[in-house]
Amino acid sequence: MVGFMRSSCNARATDSRECAVTNDRGMTNAARCWKVGHGRVLALDAARVMGIVNVTPDSFSDGGETFTADAAIHAAVRMVADGAAVLDVGGESTRPGAARVDEHEQIRRVVPVIREIRRSVGAVIVSVDTTLAGVAEAAIDAGADAINDVSAGRDDERMLTVAASRGVGIVLMHRLRRPGADVFSHRYDKEPEYVGGVVEHVKGFLAERAAAAIRAGVDPKAVVLDPGLGFGKSVAQNLELIERTGEIVALGFPVLSGLSRKSFTAAYAGMSMDAPARERLTPTLELSVKHRRAGASIFRVHDVGENVASLRTAG
Repeated sequence: MVGFMRSSCNARATDSRECAVTNDRGMTNAARCWKVGHGRVLALDAARVMGIVNVTPDSFSDGGETFTADAAIHAAVRMVADGAAVLDVGGESTRPGAARVDEHEQIRRVVPVIREIRRSVGAVIVSVDTTLAGVAEAAIDAGADAINDVSAGRDDERMLTVAASRGVGIVLMHRLRRPGADVFSHRYDKEPEYVGGVVEHVKGFLAERAAAAIRAGVDPKAVVLDPGLGFGKSVAQNLELIERTGEIVALGFPVLSGLSRKSFTAAYAGMSMDAPARERLTPTLELSVKHRRAGASIFRVHDVGENVASLRTAG
């Protein structure tokens, strides 16, 4: 069916009425667009890249290179120039073993960055990476269009109602446990057990969380699902989720790929899982192309230019 989709949406901001997409039988399919806040819609007729803007001192990937507001804004502007359609701004690390950051501190970190991004590159879609509704509200007030919640709305019971009432997009992710309890998530002596298998478990969880969001009043076109690659899955389980992403896409929502520089990408390439994050670019690009061909639409990445170029080969 994908090959027969037609859309007049642009890759960045556009009128939300254009989000209706028709297939060759005249049926609509919301999964080909992501409706976010402020009347913006992201067309998913081709792969779209989400640049990671970490305003944290303890990112697993960049070691806090973008911790200051000025550094984060500079990185964000560069990412847009390199082809990012979305910028994901976060003030709390979700790496295994990371400590929680309170609402006040997250707001202090992300709000100035979001305001300046909106002033400097206004058309780009901005999401806030947080599990706290108060942070999401402050970010939306500063100009954010979407919420990227790695807890899928479970850490803060207000999150789904905030997304609904503010009319923004929301990414719902699967994870096995919270980052603070996931210190050795990539070093399992025993593969994590998922009832019915990892794909069936993740698919069921995401279907339930999407239904919860819609019950809370979130527009179905505003929902994106993330299988949570690297969060409580073994190498083999991550690869199985990538290969069988079409089964999650079949739920009717776009799928976000968040594999950039994860340790399992190093294992996939035959490298040590302790290989420096920057050395994981090549397997990241290879797996992103595989994930695109399996059905993923949005790619949350550190290396925007390289991923944009690589994903062009996958359509």
